[in-house]
Amino acid sequence: MKSALLIFVKNPELGKVKTRLAATIGDEKALKVFKKLLVNIHDKSLNVKADKLLFYSTFVDQNDIWENEVFSKFVQNQSPDLGQRMLSAFEEARDLGYAKAIIVGSDIYDVSTEILQEGFELLEDAETVLGPSHDGGYYAIGFNFEKIQSPKFLHDVFLNKIWSHEHVTQEAIEVINSYWFTCNFLPVLSDIDTEKDLKKIPDLYNI
Repeated sequence: MKSALLIFVKNPELGKVKTRLAATIGDEKALKVFKKLLVNIHDKSLNVKADKLLFYSTFVDQNDIWENEVFSKFVQNQSPDLGQRMLSAFEEARDLGYAKAIIVGSDIYDVSTEILQEGFELLEDAETVLGPSHDGGYYAIGFNFEKIQSPKFLHDVFLNKIWSHEHVTQEAIEVINSYWFTCNFLPVLSDIDTEKDLKKIPDLYNI
């Protein structure tokens, strides 16, 4: 059963990453923090027992930290809607023949190789898996395509949604429950959106 870890990243460009953070710490420091977050998710993903599919925000970079022989590289759907971009990435993975796929972003410093690996294990006996974040969103979501026969399900999870609010995880759970699917959960972690979040992680705040 083929598994794919889908990693969503923004291309690291000054003034275009961590904009909420940059509002208080400045664009240059925000970019430094962001690059360290990229190294973090790169290192944590290397030993996950799954193929790695990397989705850039704007263009594929063949000469960055993401080794071309390890990471299959794609450009995200260019829709401004995050849900459409995630849906397209999952559809890409499904069309490539993967039975299980989990998407993760780069904002969760505390994510570990073990947590990501656990996500695939939790999909053995469930249709879905969620990694909730403390702000009410989620840092990871995944599906067992072999258990999901409804073509409409993924659309209902991702489309016509408002993002970046405290009920994002709950709304996803409601969709999952409406299909009578099982959802297993990863540990609740914190993402880094503001200077207050950053101060909790000295390794990042003091760079």
